[in-house]
Amino acid sequence: MPEAERIREIDASQYIGRAWRMVGGARRLVVIGCQDPDFPDGYENHLAALKRTIENGGSALGAFDGDRLVGFCSVHPDVFGIKNRYVLLDQIFVSLTSRSKGIGKQLFMRSIAEAKKYGAE
Repeated sequence: MPEAERIREIDASQYIGRAWRMVGGARRLVVIGCQDPDFPDGYENHLAALKRTIENGGSALGAFDGDRLVGFCSVHPDVFGIKNRYVLLDQIFVSLTSRSKGIGKQLFMRSIAEAKKYGAE
């Protein structure tokens, strides 16, 4: 599955202004104020999750600028839910310099079509 390793081409860095954290036994929104330079929880974790999704029959979709991967998403095939039928949009990332161009929206809309193939509502 060497194509999956191309997610390294994506600049997943992001500025984290605030985040929910446990403080004194309660969840509070606290100021973080840092630039996270990589995928949350690291590239290797996201690569492993992407490979698991594909191995389990899920979908992976990519967005390209020429030959360069600038975004991707993955949809897990397992349907869940009692009243409604859902599937998990497992991951969605767009490179820092390609954000605010509608790429994430296109990936999301295409992931809906994939989800419907698995029986999601």
